[in-house]
Amino acid sequence: MSFDGAFTHAMVTELQQTLTGGRVSKISQPYPNEVVLTIRNNSQNYPLLLSAHPTYARLQITRIPYANPATPSNFTMMLRKYLDGSILNSLEQVENDRIVRLAFNTRNELGDQETIALTIEMMGRHSNVFLIEQSDNRILDLIKHVNPDQNRVRSLLPGAIYIAPPKQDDVNPFTTSANVDDLVRDYPNEDVLAKQLQQTFQGLARDTALGLAGALHATDGSVEDRFTHFFAQFNQPVPTLNRLKNGKTSFSAFAMPTPNLDDTQTFATLSELLDFFYQDRAERERVNEQAGNLIHIVRNELKKNRSKLKKLQQTMAETNQADSFRIKGELLTTYLNQVKRGMTEITLPNFYDDEKPLKISLSNQIGPSQNAQKYFNRYQKLKNAVAYVTEQIRLTQTEIDYLSNIQAQIELASPKDINEIRLELQQQGYIRVHRKRGSKKPRLQISQPEKFHASDGTLISVGKNNLQNDKLTLHTAKKTDIWLHVKNMPGSHVIIHSADPSDETIDEAANLAAYFSKARDSASVPVDYVQVKRVHKPNGAKPGFVIYEGQQTAYATPDAELVKKLRS
Repeated sequence: MSFDGAFTHAMVTELQQTLTGGRVSKISQPYPNEVVLTIRNNSQNYPLLLSAHPTYARLQITRIPYANPATPSNFTMMLRKYLDGSILNSLEQVENDRIVRLAFNTRNELGDQETIALTIEMMGRHSNVFLIEQSDNRILDLIKHVNPDQNRVRSLLPGAIYIAPPKQDDVNPFTTSANVDDLVRDYPNEDVLAKQLQQTFQGLARDTALGLAGALHATDGSVEDRFTHFFAQFNQPVPTLNRLKNGKTSFSAFAMPTPNLDDTQTFATLSELLDFFYQDRAERERVNEQAGNLIHIVRNELKKNRSKLKKLQQTMAETNQADSFRIKGELLTTYLNQVKRGMTEITLPNFYDDEKPLKISLSNQIGPSQNAQKYFNRYQKLKNAVAYVTEQIRLTQTEIDYLSNIQAQIELASPKDINEIRLELQQQGYIRVHRKRGSKKPRLQISQPEKFHASDGTLISVGKNNLQNDKLTLHTAKKTDIWLHVKNMPGSHVIIHSADPSDETIDEAANLAAYFSKARDSASVPVDYVQVKRVHKPNGAKPGFVIYEGQQTAYATPDAELVKKLRS
């Protein structure tokens, strides 16, 4: 099921029961299109996410941790000004549309009571969150300011009067069944009936309409009773995750007939369902939003260095021909009397190859001895290039390995890890930092690695970027702890905080090392493990690069469910 009007109805019903009457205790905007209001109610804190993301717009309570930006946005400051400490008086859906209005009771600067509305429109790329003065319906601020040239229907700027999106000529299925009997009679085909239901009733996505069409074509009870029962289930949902045979997943407010269904999983609340469903998808989008320029920089640097390596390898291949130039020079010198000025080529006996004749190209612009010297010069140039080219190939390959590691870290990163990856790229000179004259270099703050616990309770730490990896392996871990890393592939440093871990703990840590690596989607991934005292960082090495000896190797197949279990 999509997050359509019907699912919004179920979510609003759930949130009304949980949040109404609660007080706003904290307001954050961790990502550009998303705000989180922490509402305290019945002695519990509920982080309410309002997302205007163009792909994953939604409204839910979320337990996924997030990191706040160092400087709050203007929208955050406006929300704090008007809503901090306010009481959530009501939470209502507009008709059966994907629009939800939250009304808060608060007091203005003079101490007078007033009502402020927070309205979220979940409409794909047109999604938005509005802070509205209820008395005159004036927009105080909104999460996305839209230029009048982009929307001529209504003004989407602070100070404008809030006008709801144009209303469609559909009916609310939660208040009327309209002419559903006629539709079922006229359209016996479920697929065609689903299209007609979408055109008749408000807020039905394709999958919801297909589920309704299937229910209406059942044989028990009247059509109107089946219609009423279908929508009554949204008031008492059974949050369901549907796993399909093609590996994809979908969600629904309750179990519905789903093509190619392989398995289902139920959750206690709709919010828990959405957290599970959106965690990886939304996290990747958030990372891409925050790391867009980093991805571009790393991709360009990789392209440049790979092109450089290819040219160096071609040059190295040419050095293998150096001896052929020396031989030609020696043959020309030996048979110099046979070489005449103006010749463009000559064939001479080759005493290095059983007297097999060798054809030698000549320049007709220079004399015989100069032609011989030209071959000797080319030979010497290539021989001198070997040491330089060899070193350049080594340095370029090191650069490619480092950038590939950074690229893998971005792919595996959570949004809170991006700032440290950006800082590292600044330190390494890939990103230019413009500081005012006289300003101090910002102090480096490295966050803590992610913590996991093995089945026997042993602490396992996982570095999520090179700065964390260096700090974890070289400074935090004890010399007797166990260090793990995927073999010959970019990945996280993993530390088992134990000198003598069980085989099960080593297997679980190896699974973490494989999961937080470039090999996440592979099977039977080799993972090296060794005591920390055998891990060393060469002088001048890039961040995150270490060498080790005396390792053993375990094999692990990354398991997301195991990672989740170890994280809890």
